Amino acid sequence: MTRHELLQKITTFPLVAEVLAEELLAGDLSSMFRGQGIEADEVRRYQIGDDVRSIDWNVSARFGTPYVKMYREERELSVYLCLDCSASMMCGSSMTRFEQAALTVALIAFSAERFGERLGAVFFDKDISKFFSARRGRHNTLAVINEALNIAENSPPSFLTHHNKRKKKDFSAKSNLKDALSCLGRILKRRSLIVVVSDFFCMSWEQEMGRLCQRHDVIAVRITDPLDKQLFKAGLIAMEDPETGVRLHAPTNFSSFRSAWEAWHNDHSVSWKAILHRAGAASFELSTTDDTATSLIRFFRSRRRRR
Repeated sequence: MTRHELLQKITTFPLVAEVLAEELLAGDLSSMFRGQGIEADEVRRYQIGDDVRSIDWNVSARFGTPYVKMYREERELSVYLCLDCSASMMCGSSMTRFEQAALTVALIAFSAERFGERLGAVFFDKDISKFFSARRGRHNTLAVINEALNIAENSPPSFLTHHNKRKKKDFSAKSNLKDALSCLGRILKRRSLIVVVSDFFCMSWEQEMGRLCQRHDVIAVRITDPLDKQLFKAGLIAMEDPETGVRLHAPTNFSSFRSAWEAWHNDHSVSWKAILHRAGAASFELSTTDDTATSLIRFFRSRRRRR
């Protein structure tokens, strides 16, 4: 998919951003501000059922009866996008995983802007390649989207896609999701909504994900492709891992090989969901053949209903 084709899709997103903003952000605000806020507002007499930890002992001693602190909820929310730009994301059938990820990032960015929230972003492969501090406004939103489009435009031709462009950047880098999550954990001081978009074909990120979920609301979007489960028959073909460079000759005509291929991807999906469930993050799988807006709205609407 060319930059022009991606832009054609993205130009329609502001029209649906309001719907997604209600489902994504309004639903998540309830989880972001459970319990007391961060700023004391007033005090009132203690009532049965109040949290004893909120008792203001100075005021209680002065009046001879228990008083509790009331807090004003801080409703300022930062939305951070964490986008995987590694080599495995540049593969796909009808479109690359990264192209679908770019559309996802664009729609969520417009939705955050529509809701008046601050938007930040982290782009990563083996290192943090780009970081955007959280800011409000269309200029910041377009800067994040433009960075994603630049990466998509400069990526190598995708497997089974027909792009007429040269490889302009080294996309042999591995996915270092661990460092990206660790970076967000160090930088973000206030509780935020973090959306991680990746294929999650990487290792050693589980512990950092758990730590991040302890302080923030995390949504993990795993970009998949139909070839993950239904490998076509093409005889003996050479296959290469785009991140490690490991090569093998795959007998795709053998049903046993195709079954093993499908079983591995199914197991990976089940394991991924279990890890995120234990960490306390929401998980969502988005195929390269899915309509981005329809799928995201359906997911966040169902998530809001469960709250």
